[in-house]
Amino acid sequence: MRLVSYLHVGRPGFGVVQDDRIKVLSDGDTTLMDFLREPALLRTLESCKRELPLADVTLLPPIPNPGKIICIGLNYHEHVAESGRTVTRHPSLFARYPESQVGHLSPMVSPLESDKLDYEGELAVIIGKGGRRIKAEQAMAHIAGYACYNDGSVRDWQHHTSQFLAGKSFVGTGAFGPWMVTADEIEDPRLLRLQTRLNGQIMQDATIDMMITPIPEQIAYISSIMPLAPGDVIVTGTPGGVGTKRNPPIYLRDGDVVEVEIDRIGTLRNPVQAEQQDAPA
Repeated sequence: MRLVSYLHVGRPGFGVVQDDRIKVLSDGDTTLMDFLREPALLRTLESCKRELPLADVTLLPPIPNPGKIICIGLNYHEHVAESGRTVTRHPSLFARYPESQVGHLSPMVSPLESDKLDYEGELAVIIGKGGRRIKAEQAMAHIAGYACYNDGSVRDWQHHTSQFLAGKSFVGTGAFGPWMVTADEIEDPRLLRLQTRLNGQIMQDATIDMMITPIPEQIAYISSIMPLAPGDVIVTGTPGGVGTKRNPPIYLRDGDVVEVEIDRIGTLRNPVQAEQQDAPA
C-alpha cells in the first residue's frame, strides 16, 4: 500500500493511494501515526466509501510529526571519500526536527542566512513496531514502510562546528514523501536504486546495498541508545555526488527542482524557493 498524509480544504487526513485517487481512512480523527500504533485500524478501509482526487490535496510528509527523526551520516563509501573522511567503526548519527520537513511538491526553502542549501537523496525507514535493544536479525520486522527523503543541508551552518544539527534544522530544508510504501511491498530494500536529479540532471545514483552500515544494523544501534516507537523515522544516509563537493560547488537556487526517485517507492519532487525577508512591522 501507498499511505499518504495530506491536507484537504485545510483539514488533515490520511489514506491509501490507488492510481490517481486517495481512499480516505480518516479526516482528522486519527492519523497515520495512530494507524502504525494500532494496525487493526486498517479494517476501516473495508467500510470506507469516500475518495479524493490525489490532485486535490496537499501532501504532507507521510509522518507529519514523528517523535524522532534520526539521520545516518557518511554511510556510503563514495560520500565518505568525497567528504575527506574515513569510515568509522560505528554509524554517525544526528537528528532532524519535524519543522525542518516539507511534503511532496512543497517548496524546499533556501534560508535568508545562507546561499549554500544542498541536496541529499536518501531512503527513509519508518518504524512500525517499537522496541529497545532490537537485534539486527529481528530488525526488519520492526519496519512499517519506506519513503524517499531529501536531507537538505545548509552547508556553511553545518560546518560552523563539528556538530551537524545547525545545518540540518532550518525550517523547510528537508523533504519527505511522496508517501510511505508498506514493507510488505518491498521484500529486500537492498535491491532498490536511488537517484537524485537537479533540474533533470542526475546528481546521485546508487543502490541501497552500497550502504556501509545496513538498515538492520542501524536499527540495532539506534535502539541500543533509545527505544524506537511507531512512526519514528530513520534517514539512512546519502550516496556520493552531493553539490558541495563538486568542482565548482553546486547549491540549490530559487526556481530549481529537485527529485529523489527510488525504485518501487516513487519520486519525491520539490521546487526550491528562496526565503523572503519579512516586511518590517
